[in-house]
Amino acid sequence: MDAADADERLGEDSGESIPDFGVLLGIDYGTKRVGVAMSNEEQTMALPLENYTLRTPALDAEWLRQLASGYGAHGLVVGLPVHMSGDEGGKAREAREFGRWAAEVTSLPVTWWDERFSSATADVRLNQSETTKKRRASRRDQLAAQVILQAFLDAEDRTAPPQAFE
Repeated sequence: MDAADADERLGEDSGESIPDFGVLLGIDYGTKRVGVAMSNEEQTMALPLENYTLRTPALDAEWLRQLASGYGAHGLVVGLPVHMSGDEGGKAREAREFGRWAAEVTSLPVTWWDERFSSATADVRLNQSETTKKRRASRRDQLAAQVILQAFLDAEDRTAPPQAFE
């Protein structure tokens, strides 16, 4: 797939659009751990929320349902790990599968957002903080989720591909 195809697919959602008001959950999907951030209801600010270590499909589904319900989430923004060229690889396919599963489990709309540099940005922020290495490592994924969600919230057109793709 070339960058033009990625442009068309990145904003693809689960069929129902992400609402303009209400709490959104940002998700940094990993094969072992998931970082989560949440927005305020006005969708102007993203805050790191938690990390979750994946266990079994049943336990993971229960965790996600409780999280979404507990925070009154209105939609999910899942980070999409694309290559610098904009092409999607195996990790992007896994993130898309996770997003579709999360939409099914929570009955919430989902969209995907470019997550390039989200972990690097989280690392820079963590390295600037005066915390221990262990504490920085424990917060990395939820901060990456915050970076992804904040980029989505700040986008002028949330349905268009991010500037990095153009």
